Formats: sequence, C-alpha cells, structure tokens
Amino acid sequence: MFYGKALWDPWLIVAQIVCLQCSYYLTLGIFMMVFLGVWVPRLSLVYFFDYATLTLSTVSGLCAIASFFLSSLAGAVYMVFLVERARKCLDFSATLYIIHLLLCIMYGGWPSSITWWAVNGTGLGVTALLAEYLCFKREQREIPRDRYRESKAVVLLKLHIMLCQYS
Repeated sequence: MFYGKALWDPWLIVAQIVCLQCSYYLTLGIFMMVFLGVWVPRLSLVYFFDYATLTLSTVSGLCAIASFFLSSLAGAVYMVFLVERARKCLDFSATLYIIHLLLCIMYGGWPSSITWWAVNGTGLGVTALLAEYLCFKREQREIPRDRYRESKAVVLLKLHIMLCQYS
C-alpha cells in the first residue's frame, strides 16, 4: 500500500508510523469499550496510559490486559497492510511501543509496575513476531503468471469460435 520505489522516504515512514499508532489506539479503545465497559462506569485515558491500571488483582485490570494483548495482535495485522515488509516489522513494532512508553511517561510518570512492563514487552514481542510471520507469508506468495496466459487463450478461443461460426 505505502511501499514505493524510493528506498528512503521519511514522509512515508512518518505516515506509516502515524497510521499504525492511530490504528493501534483505535483498536485498543474498541477493546477497552467491549471489555471494560461493563466493569467501570466511565472510560478515560487512565486505562490507556496509567501503569497502575494494568494489574492482575482486579477484574478491570485483567480486562485491560486482555485489551492490550488483543490490540497487539491487531497491530500485527495492521503492519501487514501498512508496512508490507517483514524486515521492517521489528522497527515499526519497537517504534509503536516506544511512543506508547513516552505517552505513558507524560501521562502518569515512569511505569514502575512489573505487570506493565510484562504486558507491553509481551505485546511488543507478539506484534513483531506475528507481523514478521504474516508479512513473510505474504511476500512468499506465488506471483500469478497464468492469469495473462489464460485470458489470452480465452480471447483466442472466442476469436476462433467466432470465425468458425461465420465461415
């Protein structure tokens, strides 16, 4: 989709990062609404960026962890369409989670919860590995060469039938 002929296109890279980050947070918000909407009276940015919300001791914390994990799976799928190259998936995954870390630091300070680090580290690993796998599978698909030959053969067959009818 975004992959061009130029090897170094900073505007393309920035656009891919912005699209990936927005897609990740949109998906995270949808999963938070689905999982946390029944447990908390009002959703806020606290569940996105505060490290204290990711805890194993409450139901809302477990729902938030599930939302982050499912968003990491969705982020890998987004990378198949946005990044398109297996060798770039680790870079974009790391960028996604580094930006998330910076936003968390700006919102609630340095994350001191081991659960936060485990959830985001696992999310980074899942996103990078699954995206690389999916991109690799997509890159390894066979290029359909028979389509042109078949259409040419069909055209010739139709032409032959038409000529036989008029002769």
